[in-house]
Amino acid sequence: MVNIRLFDEYRNIPREANYLIYSMIFPNLAYGMFYMDLPYLLTQVRGISTGFMGALITIMGVSMVASSIPFGILADRFSRRKILIFGNIVASVTISVFALTDNQFILLAAALLEGVSEAAFSSSASALLADKATDQKRNSVFSFSGFTGNLAFGFGGLIIPAVVVFEMLGYNVQESHSILYVIVVALSLVSTILILKVTEPGEPHVGEKMTLRNIYPKKSGGVLGKYLLTSVIIAFGAGLIVPLMSVWFGYRFGISDTLSGPILGASSLLIGVATLASPLIARRLGTIKAIVVTQAASTLFMFFTPLAPEFVSASLVYSLRSLLMNMASPLQQSMIMGMVPEGERGIASGISSAMWKLPNSLSTFIGAWLLGLGLLSAPFYIASVFYLVSIAIFWFFFRNMKMPEEMLSVVRN
Repeated sequence: MVNIRLFDEYRNIPREANYLIYSMIFPNLAYGMFYMDLPYLLTQVRGISTGFMGALITIMGVSMVASSIPFGILADRFSRRKILIFGNIVASVTISVFALTDNQFILLAAALLEGVSEAAFSSSASALLADKATDQKRNSVFSFSGFTGNLAFGFGGLIIPAVVVFEMLGYNVQESHSILYVIVVALSLVSTILILKVTEPGEPHVGEKMTLRNIYPKKSGGVLGKYLLTSVIIAFGAGLIVPLMSVWFGYRFGISDTLSGPILGASSLLIGVATLASPLIARRLGTIKAIVVTQAASTLFMFFTPLAPEFVSASLVYSLRSLLMNMASPLQQSMIMGMVPEGERGIASGISSAMWKLPNSLSTFIGAWLLGLGLLSAPFYIASVFYLVSIAIFWFFFRNMKMPEEMLSVVRN
């Protein structure tokens, strides 16, 4: 009965929403490989210092933050579909650059462009996906997107050991990484074809003059501000260690990316499967309570990860942390898009992405610095404190809030 109800949540998803979800599979594959491998690639393969690696990740974040609001405005007033296509193309090109050169000037430029591409993608994808969903199916659409996205992200980690195959063919380690990155990037570019099958929604703000007064969403500004506060806090905590796990495994257990990459990839596969249960949990508990419960449980595993005595147990504990935390992610995306009017979804998505990425990137530099000092447990403990503070504030702000689909359910009953 539970299984039947779970899959009932995914019936009758709008066709164009499915097009968007499938179009993000290859880009998520590329992002999975990139983010799981980048710290190791730069420091162990390219010989770049840990500090400069952390600085590059910070630059990517700052660039993304600076670009998110402008792209959010363009998405609302110009074309969400075209902004999404632009973001996918630029991301695909810049990701390959990191595996093709160790020139620090070029890497700095690539980091800036990667942030721009991520801003374009994040400010348009969620808004466009919400446009193609309905209130009744919004949680299901975002959860199915999370399912496919996490599976693809996970496979991105699982394919990292393919560099060994290229090495067996006579290529050195740097060339092998370059070949793998270029192949995955080519697949990401192909996904643009599916995005072209999605029609552009109505544009209620076209022709409206853009001023500083109408940049911030007027109708949803209050609730968005509360959401952003909780997002900033938890993002800062996550940035301390989550983007650095491949390096942490290397420092803590002497593990290379050919092993840590697949482990992190397998973790994303589990996350993807678990995400399928998100709409059912939200239906049972309510969206707000479902987010709080899964995030709180995840925080416990975050705290215990550095206490694991060996690689296998540490990987298992961390995977459970990731699974629980990311079960809440599609519900949060659905929640904020459900609270924001259609005409403000692009700018709201851009602001939300920016206010996540900025603290996340800044704290990544701090986390890399702590790891460089040999303080391998500190980032986990500090992150756990930030998680708990964010969860408590989120519950205080939104505990009495009902989503549109929940109100519809009450009316029907």
